[in-house]
Amino acid sequence: MSLLHPIDGAIVGLYLLGTMVAGVLVRRHVSKVEHFLLAGREMDVALGVASLAATEFGIVTCVYTAQNGFKYGFAGATPGILNAVAMLVVGLTGFCIEPLREAGVVTLPELFERRFGPRVRAAAAVVMVLGGLLNMGVFLRTGGEFLLTVTGAGTGGSGSWARTHTLELAMTALLLLVGIYTVLGGMLSVLVTDFLQFVVMSAGLLVVTVLVLARVGWTNLVVAVERYHGAGGFNPLVNPEMGWAYVLFNACLNLAVVLTWMAVIQRVLAARDTKTGRKVFVRTSFFFVTRFLIPGIWGIAALALLGPGVDSLQAMPRFLAHFVPVGIMGLLLAAMLAADMSTDSSYMLTWASLIYNDLLARFRRRSWGDREGLRVNRLIVAAIGVFLLWYGLWYPLKGDLWTYLGVTGTIYLASMSTLLVACCYWRRASPTGAAAAIVAGAVIPVAYLVLEQLPATAAFARTTVGPYWSGLAAYAASALAMMVGSWLRPAKEAS
Repeated sequence: MSLLHPIDGAIVGLYLLGTMVAGVLVRRHVSKVEHFLLAGREMDVALGVASLAATEFGIVTCVYTAQNGFKYGFAGATPGILNAVAMLVVGLTGFCIEPLREAGVVTLPELFERRFGPRVRAAAAVVMVLGGLLNMGVFLRTGGEFLLTVTGAGTGGSGSWARTHTLELAMTALLLLVGIYTVLGGMLSVLVTDFLQFVVMSAGLLVVTVLVLARVGWTNLVVAVERYHGAGGFNPLVNPEMGWAYVLFNACLNLAVVLTWMAVIQRVLAARDTKTGRKVFVRTSFFFVTRFLIPGIWGIAALALLGPGVDSLQAMPRFLAHFVPVGIMGLLLAAMLAADMSTDSSYMLTWASLIYNDLLARFRRRSWGDREGLRVNRLIVAAIGVFLLWYGLWYPLKGDLWTYLGVTGTIYLASMSTLLVACCYWRRASPTGAAAAIVAGAVIPVAYLVLEQLPATAAFARTTVGPYWSGLAAYAASALAMMVGSWLRPAKEAS
């Protein structure tokens, strides 16, 4: 039986209605493909900060950061600190993002074609779409499980077909709402709804965190971390499940995310100019600490009150279900829905832009007009939504969520970050080196995911190899492949 009070339901309903109205109304301003994909490159700093922050905080973000807090204590915020440092440094220096924005491209592969040719552009797009969709594949189920656990909906597992498939129905309904305004308004709808979602999300996060600190207490949180994790709950280097491999892998991962994760880079490409894009990065950077720290505190509170004998993914939502009072629960659910809808819409548009701009372009015999281009882009967004429903219903997640996201993201982050740095700053980088980097960067994480799924090799993959060393190997192999390939067959202009 659902625990959701009518007052909370009304708050959630009003939020969903307001978001849909705002997202659909901007449709009339979308008349060109550039409007659909990059909002006409007119994004200012305030809108960029709100949009980037909202995009990079979804329900899945809340769940894996809370899981980090539950499993690792305060040391679980390490990826957020590394992400903030990377974004701040890149924003202040303009490293890679300045030449990228000045190039006036729509996607990263488009930039790579100018340096490495059309084959590298197509290969880069394939790897990016593959890594991105695998990464996003767990979003819907994770988000749906969070919502059902917090509200108490669908518990019991018996009854009518609708009751036993509450998760699937909730996932489908949420994705349908997001898909409607994303298909109609593209990036303009994403930016407008992101701003509204950022306000609601921030209010919900702050109110619930204040409630946790007031009722559980900071001292009890610290004591719980000390009791269950010891020194490793404060220092990742002495945590037996983290250590140097964890820190180094996350340092590489977060720098690569800042430079090449398309959902992030699209904010730079949509900015009015390079200066605006850099300011967005600088002013959003600290948010990535709070993105890990605030839900991490919720996870630690769950550890303090529920103890360690609870599934780490379910601990935080189970804690919130009985901790948050009426009214605030509605605000919390609205905030989580805001976060999830923002992430889903932005990511769907991101992968659609790659498919349209870098893959389908190779098969077009003539240039598409804006009307035809808009229709194709909308069909691609819809098709991605269908794929996410199918994939999100059956993939069996193994291990912790953040590690899965890091490994699947590395499929393209390792090679794309190598290509971007080489494209911007290394004159001798060649198409052969770029192709070798793409293969080397993708093979290792894909092999790890396959080995992890096979019963005969699962133990070997998780204990002997491990996700962190395999991830580091992918970054090292990609960089080495770029250097060796470029040395064996240098670029014509550099030979």
